[in-house]
Amino acid sequence: MPRRITHAEAAEQAAALGFRAIVVKCHYHDTVTDVLSMAPLLSGVSTRVYGGIALNSQVGGLNPHAVDRCLRMGGRVIWFPTISSPAHLCHAAEDPAVQSHFQPLGMMQSDEVPIFGPDGDLLPAVYTIIEQAKEAGALISTGHLGPEAARALVEAAAAAGHRRLILSHPNYVVDVGAKDAIAMAELGAVIEHEVAMYHNDKIFPLQVLLDWIELVGPEHTALGSDLGQVGNPLPMEGYLAIVGRLLDSGVPERDIRLMVHDNPARLIGLDA
Repeated sequence: MPRRITHAEAAEQAAALGFRAIVVKCHYHDTVTDVLSMAPLLSGVSTRVYGGIALNSQVGGLNPHAVDRCLRMGGRVIWFPTISSPAHLCHAAEDPAVQSHFQPLGMMQSDEVPIFGPDGDLLPAVYTIIEQAKEAGALISTGHLGPEAARALVEAAAAAGHRRLILSHPNYVVDVGAKDAIAMAELGAVIEHEVAMYHNDKIFPLQVLLDWIELVGPEHTALGSDLGQVGNPLPMEGYLAIVGRLLDSGVPERDIRLMVHDNPARLIGLDA
């Protein structure tokens, strides 16, 4: 997907606002190599830059070898299937705009990457990847998994003693309802909302975000940007705008700090 800025430029802009770290993500490839290749450009930047891997068909799906490589080279985030999840593919099949958006440059349609086997149980690779993340102290995101799959993943990770978990944009594509989101938050998952979806009410009005924050509490909420693409605001522009709107809506500064500072710092292991 065409970007307005490089990882290095994003880090420089984040540093200007005092961000301790950013994570760069791609649906199609491991971004750790990107970050390592930009090391000379990042050497004088105070904001740390981390990469990770999204377990879509482009990297072999639930591929412990790809996860191992990512984590051993410094990766901090494992996104379970996003554009290869059954929920995403079903959504894209009904929305041509979504389908074309996630096939940039005319790329092949992603293959489905399920996390359940024919017997309805989680595949063995899921447990392997959870253990890899736990050992490395890496964050697991539910990606674009639907409600049943996301909850099963969070339950399995929590049972394994792993608490660095994110449920990503529950109300976009994945359709995770309040009951499931609350249950996952109680198991230790942080509910992540993307600034891009609320910038100028692009997809959802701000009140939807306010309702989600009230539902699970700021202690279980984080704000990610999902920005930087051509046609979208820059990530720091998005953060400045959303924080201003939240303050104007009466959200206390301490709650905003939880959502953009404390919770993300814990999840990514900045103070570990």
